[in-house]
Amino acid sequence: MENGKLPHEHGTRAASERIKKELGNMEKFQLVADIFKQLGDTTRVRLFWLLCHCEECVINISAMLDMSSPAVSHHLRILRGSGLIVCRREGKEVYYQAADTQQSQLLHKMIEQVIEVTCPEET
Repeated sequence: MENGKLPHEHGTRAASERIKKELGNMEKFQLVADIFKQLGDTTRVRLFWLLCHCEECVINISAMLDMSSPAVSHHLRILRGSGLIVCRREGKEVYYQAADTQQSQLLHKMIEQVIEVTCPEET
């Protein structure tokens, strides 16, 4: 964009300048890409969705997903690194749940809308 001008002027110069400025903030877009990359795995989407509904230990998660504990731990580590889930330790047991953040809540809603599932009702 030479001299700040677009090749075609459509009467939206002010908006175009704001958009161009935001496009230059690569860190924001990289964060979004990293989160989507982590949720690009079916197991991690299932795991994240599960942890949006309950707090669980690795053993129970492994049983629910019919996976080995080391495999579940690997996926948990990735989700935890992204800030989508959190954990707490109680004795030797570690419990995981979705982080109470706007990003986690938004991704949870998006997953449910895309696959048209609803939160299980608590009894």
